[in-house]
Amino acid sequence: MFVNLEYYKVFYYVATHKSVTLAAQQLYISQPAVSQAIKQLENGLGCTLFFRAPKGVQLTPEGEVLFEYIKQGYEIILKGEKKLEEMLNFENGEIRIGASDMTLRFYLLPYLEKFHRSYPGIKIIVSNAPTPETIKSLKEGKIDFGIVSSPVDESKDYSITDVGEVADTFVASSRFGWLHGKTVGLSELERLPTICLEKNTSTRRFVDNFLAQNNVFLEPEFELATSDLIVKFAERDMGIGCVVKSFATDSFEKGTLFELTLSKPIPSRKICVITSEKIPVSQAGKKLLATMI
Repeated sequence: MFVNLEYYKVFYYVATHKSVTLAAQQLYISQPAVSQAIKQLENGLGCTLFFRAPKGVQLTPEGEVLFEYIKQGYEIILKGEKKLEEMLNFENGEIRIGASDMTLRFYLLPYLEKFHRSYPGIKIIVSNAPTPETIKSLKEGKIDFGIVSSPVDESKDYSITDVGEVADTFVASSRFGWLHGKTVGLSELERLPTICLEKNTSTRRFVDNFLAQNNVFLEPEFELATSDLIVKFAERDMGIGCVVKSFATDSFEKGTLFELTLSKPIPSRKICVITSEKIPVSQAGKKLLATMI
């Protein structure tokens, strides 16, 4: 059995208002068009759905059974349309973002704060992960976009937009006070106890590559998951920490850590926004991105 779904829409309004005239007004079509649609529906279903009443029309027993189901289905459609309208007006919706500790704290957070004030109905989910995991999540459609730090391998699967810079450095506590104010050769780092991020991070890969280009290879005493932990370990005299400089700013001000002066400074690198070339960003996500790029 094939019935034009538009006929069910007309049926819903006639049954709801018990009037062909009111249904026509709601649908912005003529009364004859409404009557014709009901006739076509009845012919297609093989039964009478309405009978004339003193005021308007009434459902037949068959019509009442059909209306019980059509009402549920059509009102779900109306709710869906309303939710979609609210999303397009940024009254509700969801943004899924992938970001590392560093990019979240020192780049993304101010944008999220401003966006949330303007659009409090939008739910924001931030998946905290290193760059490789963020890229994987983007390819799998688990996030709308990612905020990552270079190096980022180019790919036809996603686009990369540079939005900022970040500097890596080595920091130390008073235990290593003899290094304060001294120019430290890169090769000297090999003889010092060091604390680095885990190898699955873009930061660790970048620093390791830079040192390797200068024939320096570290064997860290500790490999930790976050830069915050590296700062804490360094403050407790457990080694020379390699961190994004911004993480240690408070420690510099308190005097619990100082920055090593390297004979060859680590080059700055980029903070990047990555978006999929295959999976569209949500409307709310596009709105947030417009403030960032």
